[in-house]
Amino acid sequence: MTNVRNFISGFMKDEGGASAAEYALILAIVTTGIAGATVFLGQEIGDAVSEAALCIQDGENLTTAGCSSAGGN
Repeated sequence: MTNVRNFISGFMKDEGGASAAEYALILAIVTTGIAGATVFLGQEIGDAVSEAALCIQDGENLTTAGCSSAGGN
């Protein structure tokens, strides 16, 4: 019975598990941030690609639909 108490006492004082829990919490926060950014930026990137496609499709007049000529001209 003493061995079990010593094991539990040592287990409770061990801070190695706390470090793993902290890393898991940091990973969860970073993952949530990446997922949120992906949702937000996914729509923004999709809109930009759609606008670029319209600009390419209407190549005769690059000033329509918010298009601007690139390349420093």
